Amino acid sequence: MPIEVEKKYRLTANQRDEVRVRLPEIGAKREGEDFEVNTLYTGDAVELNQAVLRLRRIDDRALLTYKQRLGTRTDIKEQLEFETAIDNPDAIEFILEALGYYPALVYEKRRETWRLEETEIVIDELPFGLFMEIEGQEQSIRDIESNLAIKRLAAEQLTYPRLTMKHGINIAGVIEARFEPQK
Repeated sequence: MPIEVEKKYRLTANQRDEVRVRLPEIGAKREGEDFEVNTLYTGDAVELNQAVLRLRRIDDRALLTYKQRLGTRTDIKEQLEFETAIDNPDAIEFILEALGYYPALVYEKRRETWRLEETEIVIDELPFGLFMEIEGQEQSIRDIESNLAIKRLAAEQLTYPRLTMKHGINIAGVIEARFEPQK
């Protein structure tokens, strides 16, 4: 059973800049940057408070993900996670809606991805803030956090869907957090 283990941090702009400088210094390699549109679906079998069914669009690619939070007693969260690549996001959108699932939440994200051995570090910009996630083994997460040595690094307990519910705008029954259109 695939378990995602990660810790999320809220960043200031200065902390983001520090992280970008420190990552290569500790041996992390930059893998790239993407723009994502994440749509979370709800329906009879999936309630947002208990699990997430997410369609993530990245350019012409897409991933369909099911996540269910597992209880932990630390600031490192664990989630059951199943994910698969989707060749035709429009078709899967139609299938989901035909099965009775409907969009409940949409959030956009700019994601910069780094890797240090088996651990992934991402720097995310969402319309409501800057974040870093470290995903890997718990000890690797703690080691990278320590090696980055960023002052006042604050753990963020809320998921992006929860933050979207808090900061997003209700548009025709769908909570959305989108960037302002580029002019």
